[in-house]
Amino acid sequence: MEFHPIDTAKWPRAPHFEYYTHVIRTNYAVTVRLDVTALRQFTRLNGLRFYPAMLYAVMRAVNGRQELRMAYRDGVLGYYEVCHPSYTIFHPDDHTFSDIWSAYSPDFSAFYATVLRDMEEWREVKGVKTKPGRPENFCPVSCVPWLDFTAVAHDTAGPRSMFFPVITFGKYTESGGKYELPFCFHIHHAAADGYHTSMFLQELQALLEGCKAW
Repeated sequence: MEFHPIDTAKWPRAPHFEYYTHVIRTNYAVTVRLDVTALRQFTRLNGLRFYPAMLYAVMRAVNGRQELRMAYRDGVLGYYEVCHPSYTIFHPDDHTFSDIWSAYSPDFSAFYATVLRDMEEWREVKGVKTKPGRPENFCPVSCVPWLDFTAVAHDTAGPRSMFFPVITFGKYTESGGKYELPFCFHIHHAAADGYHTSMFLQELQALLEGCKAW
């Protein structure tokens, strides 16, 4: 759980961070449609499950950007070397969900195997948070596979500011041979501006299109 403090005296974004944490505490959400045609084909041809594969793409893009791994640790602002997914699994018998986490690995095969193992181990355990030991450096990810939405709004209050993004994606649909899904990216403005969000979304789309190279 390597943590790197930020020297705010030399950090170009320090005034923006201060403004959006102490003057106007602002969170924002951006919803886009991602092209998952290549990922859908990749998973089907290789007998893989779409959700864990999509989760890998999301977390690889998150871990590729320092501003999406920011946090306070012992009162010190900095960023973690790596961020792990905290994601939802559904219980079809009573229509509830549980939130579990898995250790991130940049190696797709290793990450995919870890997620499948955790999903299987905890699929029958009910509760909001079930798998213990979730580290502080986590990114929440939710999948709503029944819904093709146009926007998602989050109003989340907590005891402290959270700078990791909150990510939600929905049902993919087909049009003209192209498969797209809605993807909502929710972030604290102190951590990321429109530029950073745009770069993240572009990088994620590139990962999805280049999934054969994983």
